[in-house]
Amino acid sequence: MKVLFVCSGNAFRSPVAEALLRKLRPDIKVDSAGVHPVIPVAESAWRYLAVEGAEEFLKEDPEGLNGKDIDQYDLIVTMEQRHRDAVLARCPRCADKTIVWKVTDPYHMPEEYAEKVFNQIKQKVTELATNL
Repeated sequence: MKVLFVCSGNAFRSPVAEALLRKLRPDIKVDSAGVHPVIPVAESAWRYLAVEGAEEFLKEDPEGLNGKDIDQYDLIVTMEQRHRDAVLARCPRCADKTIVWKVTDPYHMPEEYAEKVFNQIKQKVTELATNL
């Protein structure tokens, strides 16, 4: 089983989801990417994952969707519809294995909003880990 998480910059949402799922399900190949990565992984991602004991699973640098062979994944989880659209523009045949979580980007938001987004991702990843 191979899972890919996709967000805008691969700076918070998708790398957090990747790190949490890697911790919960070490038997699954997990990766993440951004549609347009331009900034480093958010410091808040490191802090929240440290509380969960999952910071060791967080990638050092963001990666782009263009660098991924998206055909190889069994499940592609996108954070917003526009990320799904970007995946399907590159791989129309990936429609049946791509889902949208509707998780809003916490970038440029107050710190408490980032914590809310982290908790939302944590809940969704926990459910996913149980169902895979």
